[in-house]
Parts: sequence; C-alpha cells; structure tokens
Amino acid sequence: MTIEFSQPTSILRMFDVEKTREFYVGYLGFEVKWEHRFTESLPLYLEIAHGKCVIHLSEHHGDCTPISALRIPVSDAAALHAELSGKAYRYMKPGFDPAENEVCLTDPAGNRLIFFQPDGQD
Repeated sequence: MTIEFSQPTSILRMFDVEKTREFYVGYLGFEVKWEHRFTESLPLYLEIAHGKCVIHLSEHHGDCTPISALRIPVSDAAALHAELSGKAYRYMKPGFDPAENEVCLTDPAGNRLIFFQPDGQD
C-alpha cells in the first residue's frame, strides 16, 4: 500500500486581528473562508485563501511560532510586485529581487512571506 501525502496547510501566528485582516485581505487580496472562536473572549482562528494558496491564522498561543516564513509560488512575481506597489498600503512598499524572481513581505506579526516564481515559468 502506498500512502500519499497532500499539500500541507500552514498556520501562522497573528496578534492583531484588524491589522492582519488589513494586510492579508485588503492588501494581498486573500479571502476569508471561515473563522472560529469558542467564545467571543477567546482567540480567533481563521482560514484565508488566494487561489490554491490556503493559510490558517491563529491567535492561539500554542498553535505555532511567531516570526515564521512561507515560500509561496506565484505565476508572475514581477506582476505581483507591480500590483502591490500600486496599492495605498501605508505599512509596506515591497521590493522585488529580479535575480531570484521573488517578492518578500513581512506580515503584522513578523511572519515572512516570500512570493517566488518557480524556474521555467516566464
């Protein structure tokens, strides 16, 4: 019997729900798929997606380590850079590394998101 693994879902720590939503939904264009709190006074856990990229964000202390990094493949890193550079997001103006064909951003919790264009995709 062969056991197949599927694409993992990354969990990133968040500390400020409002700033996290502004960054991921408002700036990057992710969509909130669902969110969960056991009660209003407990931490939030939510799922966001942008195409095939799915990320979980958690306020729960033990779910993950803050200041993590994700490498996220994109079809056109230069176009992503141009799109993000044109937005009025006051906390960041992304750089573009043409040698690596990637855009590196830091979310409000200090997590690094490295959007890269895989070799061979032009």
